[in-house]
Amino acid sequence: MSQKIDLDHRRFRQIIRGKIKKDLRKYISHGEMIARKGKDVVSIPLPQVDIPHFRHGDKQQGGVGQGDGEPGDTIGQGEQRPGQGEAGDRPGEHMLEVEVTLDELAEILGEELELPRIEPKGAERIITYKDRYTGIRSTGPESLRHFRRTFKQALRRHIATGTYDVKNPIIVPIREDKRYRSWKTEPLPQSNAVIIYMMDVSGSMGDEQKEIVRIESFWLDTWLRSQYEGIESRYIIHDAMAKEVDRDTFFRTRESGGTMISSAYKLCARIIEEEYPPDQWNIYPFHFSDGDNWSVDDTETCVDILRSHMLPVVNMFCYGQVESPYGSGQFIKDLTEHFGDHEKVITSEIKGKEAVMDSIRDFLGKGN
Repeated sequence: MSQKIDLDHRRFRQIIRGKIKKDLRKYISHGEMIARKGKDVVSIPLPQVDIPHFRHGDKQQGGVGQGDGEPGDTIGQGEQRPGQGEAGDRPGEHMLEVEVTLDELAEILGEELELPRIEPKGAERIITYKDRYTGIRSTGPESLRHFRRTFKQALRRHIATGTYDVKNPIIVPIREDKRYRSWKTEPLPQSNAVIIYMMDVSGSMGDEQKEIVRIESFWLDTWLRSQYEGIESRYIIHDAMAKEVDRDTFFRTRESGGTMISSAYKLCARIIEEEYPPDQWNIYPFHFSDGDNWSVDDTETCVDILRSHMLPVVNMFCYGQVESPYGSGQFIKDLTEHFGDHEKVITSEIKGKEAVMDSIRDFLGKGN
């Protein structure tokens, strides 16, 4: 019976996985998964999935094959709008909330977009250490005393010495009875990565543009976290000035002011230099903007920062240009002019939510 249940459960998970893959573009563009994100799982609303079976209705309900009827009679009860009509006794359509782990979600994303696995920088690995309990010993700190093993040892001693009283079973451990957990410290190699998100919050970036950035960053996070043991996310917003903020502020800051992109690149380069040595970290800066910049001179400054300070140390630099009715869209042309053939520079035009999936493929399709 348990084997049949396991088989049915696996089959159910395969059906759910197929439905998610089929409608992945819809889920990505509408942000339905993000709204139901927990710590390690995402709840996905799916039409209820039933195993096919015959269902017998009540007798004398009328309809095709039952009771009297004349040519031209309406089949069934006809259409009714939600909220209209009298109370009924028939079930309606229900949505099933299915929980999917972020690892499963990343795997589905990788399969659907045909994303290659990321190869972390060869020797750039951080070695951390983990204590693992491996056995029991007779000495150790009281905080690691194994109470069950201690009790069993004391019980053996009482029985062996004939002092165990069935009517008054009091067991008092002595020093020789005490048992403690023993441990072993093992090296744990980790490929660590940091994602540095930068976003233009100037007057031309509205709520719709920021929602696109929010959706895309969720999926970028999901994929990159599936590729690395340890990962950090940092957030920078900029208009004419740049500052580092937390995740919530990053997505909720109201737009205002002009645009000076170099301010964000300078701050990003400083964070990398001070906190993320490139021989120990895999570094992924992502910048989202509508393509407006203050001046040609500031664009030249951006190009210089990228060429001299960022590209030599990062895995890749990604620029996503979100279409805005108020933005000129010039900056992506400038990046293409200077870095069109550079293997670490990836640009993507995001014309709306429907283009998020294609943009993710642009950024992650090389497996850097």
